[in-house]
Amino acid sequence: MRTPAGYEEIPDLVLFVNGIPVAVVECKSPDLLRAPANCDKGRAQEFVRDHEDWIAEKARLRDRFRPTHASVDLRDGTVFRYLGRAYRLLLVDMDAGPVRLQAGRLCLDRSVAAGRDAGRKALIDWYQRTGTAWSLGRLQPWAGRMSVAEPRVEVRDLGRRWGAYIPDSSGEEDAPGRMALHWAVFQLPIRLVDYVIAHELAHMRIPGHGPDYWRLLRRAIPECERLKEELDEMGRRVWLGDLPDPEE
Repeated sequence: MRTPAGYEEIPDLVLFVNGIPVAVVECKSPDLLRAPANCDKGRAQEFVRDHEDWIAEKARLRDRFRPTHASVDLRDGTVFRYLGRAYRLLLVDMDAGPVRLQAGRLCLDRSVAAGRDAGRKALIDWYQRTGTAWSLGRLQPWAGRMSVAEPRVEVRDLGRRWGAYIPDSSGEEDAPGRMALHWAVFQLPIRLVDYVIAHELAHMRIPGHGPDYWRLLRRAIPECERLKEELDEMGRRVWLGDLPDPEE
């Protein structure tokens, strides 16, 4: 599952069929399409002829959901979100751990915040730790709805993806594989984090995003289309780790 891609510039829109890239809409010239280097030219031309309206719709959606990820200052009062709730940053002197939630504030060690990179890393590490712990308690009900085993969970930077399911490569039968979640997804409301989790769990049963996949996901989350649109809209505004330039 992809995030609204890029921090400052919309990238080229890559169109996939069954996991194979077949056409690219140029970001600076949206009327220009090109075939990826590893795609047969004839296949790309046929795809474009047969899916002209679909390509136009994908390009329209890309422009609609242009990312507006803000940079943030590490100073008292800056708002950070966790599971949809807003917490104002409070710089304090702490003995144990550089970041913690306390009395409705997100507390960051003052000495850590003084180093821009150290402060940024401490906050991202906090999202990774708390997100991992929260996910472990949230996974079982969704795995039960999908009739799948619980995969291992890891929370990390996934670039342009909210989540990913990585099948097990050990060759063991019924091995559940791994689910990776982007640390930034834990800024979103619980209903949207649940959607990302369910979305990736569904891939344990059905790869790709064909009709069978959406039928399965809809059985677990009847409102999945609405949640996807909400994720596209809210997700483009989450903090992805950017800090202002020092001179700003």
